[in-house]
Amino acid sequence: MIYKDYYKDLNIGKTASPAEIKKAYRTLANKYHPDKTNGDKAAEEKFKAVNEANEVLSDPVKRKKYDQFGADWKHYEEGGAQPGGFDWSKYASGGQTRRTSTHESDTGFADDGVNDLFEMLFGQRPGQRQGRRGTVIKGKDLETQTTLSLEEAYHGTKWLIQLNGQTIKVTIKPGAADQQMLRIPGRGAGGLSGGPNGDLYLTVKIAPHPEYQRKGNDLRCDLPVSLYTAVLGGKAEIKTLKGKVTVNIPKGTSNGKELRLRGLGMPIYGKKGKFGDLLVKVNVVLPEHLGTEEIDLFGKLAGLRK
Repeated sequence: MIYKDYYKDLNIGKTASPAEIKKAYRTLANKYHPDKTNGDKAAEEKFKAVNEANEVLSDPVKRKKYDQFGADWKHYEEGGAQPGGFDWSKYASGGQTRRTSTHESDTGFADDGVNDLFEMLFGQRPGQRQGRRGTVIKGKDLETQTTLSLEEAYHGTKWLIQLNGQTIKVTIKPGAADQQMLRIPGRGAGGLSGGPNGDLYLTVKIAPHPEYQRKGNDLRCDLPVSLYTAVLGGKAEIKTLKGKVTVNIPKGTSNGKELRLRGLGMPIYGKKGKFGDLLVKVNVVLPEHLGTEEIDLFGKLAGLRK
C-alpha cells in the first residue's frame, strides 16, 4: 500500500485549521487546474492529488480516521479493517463466540462494542442500512471546478467534465456566481455493498471581464459621453450583455454620475425572468484639438458664467 501524505500534498502542517486547509486547496487547485496547464500530465496528477487530499482533510470525520490510522485509514473508510495493526480484541466479549440475546450481535461482539466500532469507522451506528453482504455505505463525494466567462454565466451553458474516467454533462443555469458550488447528485464515487453513489460538487469560477464589473446580480461599466451631450443632454449608445441599448443622458450630467439601467444586469440564478441592474458611470470626454473659433466661443461662455 502506498501511503499518501495529504498534509504534504496541500503544503500545510498537521495542525492546520479548516480555514487554512480551504485556502491551501483553492490556491493549489487553481494553480494546477487542467484549464491552465494545457494538458501537462504532471500537473494533472498534482491536481488529482490536491483534490483527494482536500476531500479527506476538509471532512472532520475522515481527517480523524486518517490521523488515527495513517496508511491503513482507507481500508476502514471502505468498510472494514485489514489485517495488521488493529486491535479487535477490545470489541470482543473475551475473545469467545457466545449465544446472544436480541440486544446483542451474533458475531461474538457485544452490542455496545459493535456500536462503538461502527461509530468510529463509519460515523454511524449499524441499523437498517446493514445488509447480508456488509455495511451499506454511500460513495464518497467528489469535487471539481470550472471557469466560465461572464457571457457564459449570463446566458447559462453546458459543460462536459472528465472525471475518474467518466464524462459528466453539467447544465449551468444563467446567473451563476463566482465561487458558487453546484451539487450534481449521484455523480460521485460508487457506494459499497449496494450503497448509493456519492455526489459531485462543482465550484464555478467566473473569469474577469474587460468591460464589466460584477457585484452580486448588478453589473457596472463606464460610458464615454461627449462634453456637449453631457451639457446639453442627448442620447448615447451602450453595449450590454443583452445587446445594444440607447441611454438618455440628462441635460447637465456631471462627470462620474451613475445611471441605473434596470433589468440589464445579471440573471438572478434560479429565478427565470429576474435580473439585476446595470450601473453606468458617465465619463465626460473633453474635446481635443480645438480650433480658434471654438476657443473663442468657450471664452465667451466662460465670460457669461461670470
